[in-house]
Amino acid sequence: MPAEGLVGEHDILTEAVDGAVSEVHEDMNGHAEEETLKDPCCDPDNPVVLKFNDVSAAAYMIKSGIQKTPCTRSTISSLTDMDIFFKKEFLQVTGSFKERGARYTLMMLPKEQKSVGVVAASAGNHALALAYHGKDLGIPVSVVMPIIAPLMKVTLCKQYGANVMVKGADIGESKTHAMRLAAEKGYKYVNGYDHPHILAGQGTMGLEVVEQVPDIDAVVIPVGGGGLIAGAALAIKSLSPTTQVIGVESERCASFTAAMKAGKPVYTPASSTLADGLAVPLVGVNAFATAAPLIDKMVVVSEAFVALAILRLVEIEKAVVEGAGATALAAVLAGLLPELKGKRVVIPLCGGNIDTTILGRCLERGLAADGRLCTFRVTVSDRPGGIAELTKKIASLGVSIKDIYHERAWLRSDIFSVQVKCTVETRDNEHAQQLEQTLRQQYAHVHWGPTHVVSGQSPH
Repeated sequence: MPAEGLVGEHDILTEAVDGAVSEVHEDMNGHAEEETLKDPCCDPDNPVVLKFNDVSAAAYMIKSGIQKTPCTRSTISSLTDMDIFFKKEFLQVTGSFKERGARYTLMMLPKEQKSVGVVAASAGNHALALAYHGKDLGIPVSVVMPIIAPLMKVTLCKQYGANVMVKGADIGESKTHAMRLAAEKGYKYVNGYDHPHILAGQGTMGLEVVEQVPDIDAVVIPVGGGGLIAGAALAIKSLSPTTQVIGVESERCASFTAAMKAGKPVYTPASSTLADGLAVPLVGVNAFATAAPLIDKMVVVSEAFVALAILRLVEIEKAVVEGAGATALAAVLAGLLPELKGKRVVIPLCGGNIDTTILGRCLERGLAADGRLCTFRVTVSDRPGGIAELTKKIASLGVSIKDIYHERAWLRSDIFSVQVKCTVETRDNEHAQQLEQTLRQQYAHVHWGPTHVVSGQSPH
């Protein structure tokens, strides 16, 4: 049976395990023996279900150390036929909502534990939040980051004073090392999306949303491990029971959707995604127990629309938001929530920590998804003026050529032909369709679009 409400750190069952990590060691006689590393705050057999009082207490505790971020109406509303308000959590000092739960969890540690410190496994936002607030509160923080963690985030964690260890090929291996450190050195292991105090802290965003925007019809929230939607849904439903709470996941790791179908957290394979912050294969047991009864709908969105959402936010909202933070808007742009047309909708932009190189790739993919960056192959005459005629035709439509390449050797048509591959920039999808139609009327062999498409559904 789920346990209701939060308790002090001393009272949480120590036999619990959240995805217990097993390690094999040898005893003095050389025999293998198994050691199970357990997280005492996350028990799949006895999950903690938060109460509204837990979120209220967190709000009072952290109010002096957390930004109350704006929640303002966006001009994107006119593109979606919805009254959209963005909760700009990317304006927190370390760039994400994770600060809320991190600060509350650190503040709630027993006095003796504050002197010993905490440890966490994270590739990004949770590590940054703990490092920053640990320094502010004078609590030692150790962070284990996988080798795939962005160098920028590793450097920032060190600047915030954290003891950073880069160990593990992935976050799972990093968690194993972090929990081993906790057992060996007495650190408190802090799960970034399932520790009960983390959930309560994240829920304070929901309190602010209800206060800042009256008469909300729906709140659309990105979902990874489930910490944000668990705390926020509890706060929102407690204060505004008629407001819909809708979760959005990436198609590359729909673990919460799978958990809702199974009635419990189940392992879901994750693959590379623009919304890397949401790629959590197993959702939190406390998060699921708290959030599942409160969520009205879950939807899954494709990579193409995540890229498009990032582009829209840069161009229209003048906001740089990471893939995970843009996922809720992606669901709206994909038309997955038609029931919200004409409604008042709040969307949290919950993180802005995106690598500069990745941002460039996302913007290009967004342009492609929007029909504004197109590629095609067309076979033209190899006689003088053949390619010139093609470029003239493209220019006459007001289309800009970004890249052009011609191929002769592997062409199977007549010897006096050449295949030209172009990447061009158009105003919008309609303009791109006009170009395609013109080319097909002029040339017999036109292949529109990339040779191989690897992503999911297309926006068009």
